[in-house]
Amino acid sequence: MQIRHGIHRIEAPLGERFIAMYLLTGPAGALLFDTGIADSVPGTLLPYLDRIGFDPAGIRWVISSHCDFDHTGGNAALAAVAPHAKFLAGRADVTMTEDVEELITGRYGEFTDRDGFSDPPETTAEVRASTGLVPVDQALDGGEVFDLGDRRIEVIAAPGHSPGHLTLWDEVNRTLLISDAVLGETVPTADGRPAFPPTYRDTVAYVDTIARLRDRDAELLLTAHYPVYEAAAVNDFLTGSLAYTERVDAVIERQLSDAGELTSLELIHRCASDLGPWAAPAAEYLIFPMTGNLERLVAAGRVVVGDRDGLRTWRWVR
Repeated sequence: MQIRHGIHRIEAPLGERFIAMYLLTGPAGALLFDTGIADSVPGTLLPYLDRIGFDPAGIRWVISSHCDFDHTGGNAALAAVAPHAKFLAGRADVTMTEDVEELITGRYGEFTDRDGFSDPPETTAEVRASTGLVPVDQALDGGEVFDLGDRRIEVIAAPGHSPGHLTLWDEVNRTLLISDAVLGETVPTADGRPAFPPTYRDTVAYVDTIARLRDRDAELLLTAHYPVYEAAAVNDFLTGSLAYTERVDAVIERQLSDAGELTSLELIHRCASDLGPWAAPAAEYLIFPMTGNLERLVAAGRVVVGDRDGLRTWRWVR
């Protein structure tokens, strides 16, 4: 649906969740922010464009907010119908935006060896089946501007969830398009139930991103998997997301102080009920945010890293 002048939000199914793609239109061309998974383009995006009478060949730029498969998986399908479109991504995410095996190994498989955590095989198979990638034409660093003719769209570097995550600022509409740059207290299903934890990864960068986005004083906040936030709800979402990082620190301190040295999964199992309402398999995805917080605590001298039978351990410094 068109939610502001020249801003279309297109929600495609993603299992129990959804992925929101955004089409920004103007007299000088159009920009598409994310393509969902491979089925999102023929199944949702193209029928929507047909309904509004928009030729996909009019898309000049396709910006991947970040490398995750549910944001880039439709790139190949989009390239087939928009042959002149230029594909762009954050510089630090380019490799994993072009190669699904790099994505699976480098991002989703990061914790396999050191922490004993990995996606189930059926999840990995679904990632491969749902992803069609193309080469990135240009890497973005933040600060770039795209002229749509009636307004200019600014790219903002927003690392934290991924190293090369990008957001967009439409000043005319006072709108931030943030995709997964900020993730609240839980990622929801389409009907609002908690699905899994907020999977930010680099806590220091994530907190800085939240602060810089708050400074924009946006009237509208557009995400990939959450409702549309307007007016006071914009700041509430950003502030609540920041508070969650502090809550993770407090729970880590309490559990490590009581238990001594723990592996990542041991710590997660002890912390999970204090951090969210998820079932055990989903709660293990706390490995992403908790590792980021633990690394921040290590840098501050509050936690030390050890080893037990080849697995990383964490111990609170008393």
